[in-house]
Amino acid sequence: MANLRDIRRRIGSVKNTKQITSAMKLVAGAKLRKATEKALAARPYQDALSGVLKSVGGRAGDVSNPLLEAHETVGKAVVVVFGSDKGLCGSFNNSLFRDTERFIRELQGKGLEVTLRTFGKKARGYFNGRGYTVTASEIELNPNAYMDQVHRLADHLVGDFSSGEVDEVYLAFNEFKSVMVQIASHPKVLPLTLEVAEEDSQEAQADFAFEPNGQELINTLLPLYLQGILLQAFLETEAGEHASRMTAMDSATRNASDLIDSLTLQYNRARQAAITTEIIEVVSGAEAL
Repeated sequence: MANLRDIRRRIGSVKNTKQITSAMKLVAGAKLRKATEKALAARPYQDALSGVLKSVGGRAGDVSNPLLEAHETVGKAVVVVFGSDKGLCGSFNNSLFRDTERFIRELQGKGLEVTLRTFGKKARGYFNGRGYTVTASEIELNPNAYMDQVHRLADHLVGDFSSGEVDEVYLAFNEFKSVMVQIASHPKVLPLTLEVAEEDSQEAQADFAFEPNGQELINTLLPLYLQGILLQAFLETEAGEHASRMTAMDSATRNASDLIDSLTLQYNRARQAAITTEIIEVVSGAEAL
């Protein structure tokens, strides 16, 4: 009977776990809808701003900005890694971190000295534990404070790049594609590149008037463009985290249901065996009498 008690106790434990994972799935799903809406809503703004920059760059003639100028000697790079504060989200963090390690090795293979800035407890713990040089970390990320973090991060990156302390800046985050798919992305954000569309360059001689002039527009729009890229990384990370957690908790809930069914079958077999044994003992005792 002790074996039956152990099985009953385990079934109860798995049922409790199933309730927790099911609740976490529902919470992640609710948060995912909001995070997805924000991430998708930010993309058209960033695309429009990029289009404006290309248009101005094609029609304003020669423009320059410190954020556009590559350093003569490229020796130092910083990678800004965006992870989550909480776990239980499948391979969301580890797959990104492993891919980022591969990317870091590629940069080091080019002779670059690489340092890291991390966001989220998981990113900080992973890279600190593996001996990487992490110059700054932020944890306890709050979606309502993303813009404050974006402004601080942009100021730090621009300051380090302008002073020559850093020659290149890269991001490492999971780009949200769908609930099931998040792709590790490592775009270079500094120096910025001002790609001029071919049709804009052909129409550069058209009669356009800028107020203020094209150079001032570039100087104003480039910091906004950089901030938009950073904000998009935060939003994509948030959406991907909730999607991965919802998927992981759904899988855990289904696995718990399967385990409960298996344990229930095992319990019924053990109970049937115990009853059969008792009946045999009774019959044997009666025959002996």
